[in-house]
Amino acid sequence: MTGFFDNKIEFLKGVGPQRAALLNKELNIFTYADLIQYYPFRYEDRTKFYKIAEIREDMPFIQLKGKIRYMETVGHARRQRLVAYFGDDTGEIQLVWFKGLQWILKKLRTNIDYVVFGKPGRIGRNINIAHPEIEVLTEKNEAGGYLQPVYSTTETLKNRYVDSKTISKLQRTLIGEAFRHIHETLPPNLVNQYSLLAKNLAIANIHYPEGQQMLQQATYRLKFEELFFIQLRLLKLKLTRQQKFRGIVFNNADLLTNFYNQHLPFELTGAQKRVIKEIYRDMRSGSQMNRLLQGDVGSGKTIVAFICMLIAIGHGSQAAIMAPTEILANQHYNGLKDYASKMKLDIALLTGSSKTAERKEIHEKLLNGSLHILVGTHALLEDVVQFENLGLAVIDEQHRFGVAQRAKLWRKNESTYPHMLVMTATPIPRTLAMTLYGDLDVSVIDELPAGRKAIKTMHHYDANRLKVFGFLKQQIEMGRQVYMVYPLIEESAKMDLKHLEDGYESVNRAFPDYAISIVHGKMKADAKEYEMDRFVKGETKIMVATTVIEVGVNVPNATVMVIENAERFGLAQLHQLRGRVGRGGDQSYCILMTDYKLSKEAKTRIKTMVSTTDGFVIADTDLKLRGPGDISGTQQSGLMDLSIADLGKDGQILQLARSAAEKILEEDPTLSLAKNKNIAAQIGRQKKSVVNWSRIS
Repeated sequence: MTGFFDNKIEFLKGVGPQRAALLNKELNIFTYADLIQYYPFRYEDRTKFYKIAEIREDMPFIQLKGKIRYMETVGHARRQRLVAYFGDDTGEIQLVWFKGLQWILKKLRTNIDYVVFGKPGRIGRNINIAHPEIEVLTEKNEAGGYLQPVYSTTETLKNRYVDSKTISKLQRTLIGEAFRHIHETLPPNLVNQYSLLAKNLAIANIHYPEGQQMLQQATYRLKFEELFFIQLRLLKLKLTRQQKFRGIVFNNADLLTNFYNQHLPFELTGAQKRVIKEIYRDMRSGSQMNRLLQGDVGSGKTIVAFICMLIAIGHGSQAAIMAPTEILANQHYNGLKDYASKMKLDIALLTGSSKTAERKEIHEKLLNGSLHILVGTHALLEDVVQFENLGLAVIDEQHRFGVAQRAKLWRKNESTYPHMLVMTATPIPRTLAMTLYGDLDVSVIDELPAGRKAIKTMHHYDANRLKVFGFLKQQIEMGRQVYMVYPLIEESAKMDLKHLEDGYESVNRAFPDYAISIVHGKMKADAKEYEMDRFVKGETKIMVATTVIEVGVNVPNATVMVIENAERFGLAQLHQLRGRVGRGGDQSYCILMTDYKLSKEAKTRIKTMVSTTDGFVIADTDLKLRGPGDISGTQQSGLMDLSIADLGKDGQILQLARSAAEKILEEDPTLSLAKNKNIAAQIGRQKKSVVNWSRIS
């Protein structure tokens, strides 16, 4: 049985088949439900009339009352503009049109009272409004008093006369018919507790606000509901998994204790110890662990993962760690094999480059249980890779892997499910983590190992290049090494960027006495490996590279990172690149080189990098600048398809919504109590494929 909101959009008065086809193609609007949840992105304030004397060019859209005193056509035949001199009792302003002049001239009259609406600007010394809305003053529009919704549209729609006002008219028609069909989706006690507007009133007021206060209440209600149902879904998923999937109980920490007392070459930080306790608690709980481990580059996640592997291995199970690139897999393998040999454990590396004979030996050892730790890339997911008893699966840089890949590794065991530890060095803002990974428990290493000095970050313009090169020479003479990162490999006609080849030549000229490595993504793997190896051994003093070094190179002696055209990189990427230095005990530096011309956003990014090394502060700023959909890996989740909530701004609402969902599921995990019938009914109305249960249907 289909409901009212399943009606196809063509059946709404004012639409019809042709307009419906346009709305389908351009805005993805197919049904009444799609249209009513196509919310305005801003509102034009028609509640106030300004006096001309009050107008400034930096004001948003404004509304005026007055008369056209006279009009004239200015300019040459091809570049004419129509100027109407519009006045009230406080002054005069120019109304300007650049196209449709003849039609507008026929329409306008002098000395008639008009209402004008538009955005103030300036031509020379005169403030003007270009292409304003203008209509004859009537009792109705003089009363003002309303907020005009503005909807996103496209050029194709505008050319076919479907603009924001057309969509607004369709919404008014639909709300008139739909109001009685809009069900309440939240329990009455929750609506009262959070002082939420009723759902039907919220929908009506988001499209046609009765006033500023009602608009705020409607927006809050719809944001709360959207985030509540997303969190409810994630928490239900977590609850189901805890009940359905039993985990292997690992309650013997002898191997871990032995390693800690006999072989650990340094003291763990308080944050590392706390995280290990959280993971150990999960691994002995009887429920299958699904934990996200967040920690900045260099915070010591890999040693934490190894210690947790010892818990599984001490029980006769095996462990695996999967990384997104061969470079990173190699780094993990080389970092762990010394520890493994001290503990007399067998460890192997499996990547796309592994030889057939190596693969065969690995497969045999995995099946007979003699191989304790397998480190690898996507090669671990191949069907031929089977374990005797996989107890812990670690995934590094989780955002590079899809959910399906994670699940494939999870199903490597026949009878029991391995515990999962998902690691990322990309700091994820709390709001985003709660939405992307809301079904996982989260641990954070928020402390750098002792002896690490904070990286000093500086910003220099291209004009200061000689001064920067002088500083690099000083550092190299002190025995240090330098990274120089460029955004492009080849010359681009569209962008005036320092490209890699040109950069390599200029660095060669500036530093003729030093050997230089060059690394980029188009090089063959063995050539790349060779160049990196030379740098790691200290044979080359400078590495000229693209962002291929963002993950996977650990050279404690490299203390300077120069990022060319830093304005072209995103915040998260700048932070990741900076994390390549500061890995030893010496003072490290990150130098951001830019042109003088910087956009407002670029200035914010550079200023943020210079002022903080805190990955979470950087991630929060990044989220506010770019929005969640652009942050690496989030598009695949389906959860970023938000209609109204904004994770960059609505963190507080998200916290309240998650807390409300937690309390409800704690008391009523199956949502069978009478007071939760609205929630159960809403979930029931949604198709199984719909990720966000807040949608109207």
